[in-house]
Amino acid sequence: MSKSKKKAETIFLVCEETGDYNYSLKRKPGREKLRLLKYSSRLRKRTWHMEKKK
Repeated sequence: MSKSKKKAETIFLVCEETGDYNYSLKRKPGREKLRLLKYSSRLRKRTWHMEKKK
């Protein structure tokens, strides 16, 4: 029997305050969405970033 492997997808982390696409990651699909505190270069401070597909 062959097992189906899920390939990693490229996702982007989008700043919630400015809407900028600041970071990209590779993750396997089927997991819950990420919400991380990351640095926003436009605001020069750490802000919340949400996972989005482009």
